[in-house]
Amino acid sequence: MTPDASQPRLGTRWVGPLVLLGPAGLWLLLLLVLPALVIFQLSLVPNIRPGDLVNPSGIDNYLLVFNPTNFRVIVRSVGLAVGTTLLCLVLGFPVAYWIAVLAPKGWRNLLLLGFILPLWTSSLLRTYAWITILRPTGVLNSILSAIGLPTLEILNRTPAVLVGMSYSFLPYMVLILYSSLEKLDLALLEASADLGATPPQTFWKITVPQAFPGIAAGSLLVFITSLGDFIDPELLGGASSMTVARLIYNQFLGQTQNWGFGSALSMVLIFAVSLSIALLLKYGDSSATQR
Repeated sequence: MTPDASQPRLGTRWVGPLVLLGPAGLWLLLLLVLPALVIFQLSLVPNIRPGDLVNPSGIDNYLLVFNPTNFRVIVRSVGLAVGTTLLCLVLGFPVAYWIAVLAPKGWRNLLLLGFILPLWTSSLLRTYAWITILRPTGVLNSILSAIGLPTLEILNRTPAVLVGMSYSFLPYMVLILYSSLEKLDLALLEASADLGATPPQTFWKITVPQAFPGIAAGSLLVFITSLGDFIDPELLGGASSMTVARLIYNQFLGQTQNWGFGSALSMVLIFAVSLSIALLLKYGDSSATQR
């Protein structure tokens, strides 16, 4: 049988995909996969310091991750990430809904630009701005004193970290929710009202199911980013707000200099992020399919 000349050869069939995916794949291999493998190798070496011989010998560093002191740091980091995600969702959903559904179409791009503008400045500058606002003699307490209200001691505490992280990641939540809510089927909202449903019933049974992919994607993005945030806990939380990111920093660049333990913490963080993405891909897509 003579081969069909119109069919591409087996060898040439992969040339196009390789040309298109090759540069990005090489970039990911060099800057993501290989460094992750190096970190995993270091995580199997107890008490390794700069210049020591790399000789993987066990999982002692991973056992150290879950001792009571370090485990409390992990729980605090997850709690801050969950709190930041909930705050961004509660604050961002009404804004995204108003821009996508209620605002005039001619103003929507301008309103979105207003939320993107803070991202054009350095996150370090934004955090220092919050220090100016929240410090004991800052803007917030000056306003409270002027109107006769008691001042607040927020800086170097958990509430200040939540405020700073929520401010930093709120634009991401709004943008992702907007992209989901702009596809909202308004006819279903009108049909729900015509059938006698109350606004809360319409919200929970019509709006939320349609916007669920955006809610899940925005929540996951904010959770992952806030879980690894270093600047806000470091500058706004003080010594009482130790997080996983700060603990990893101390192992590599601080006085501790325990690269093995820092690598084990990094691998645990990578695993947690990968698990979150896997859950979103599985249950988020299945939920969208069922609808």
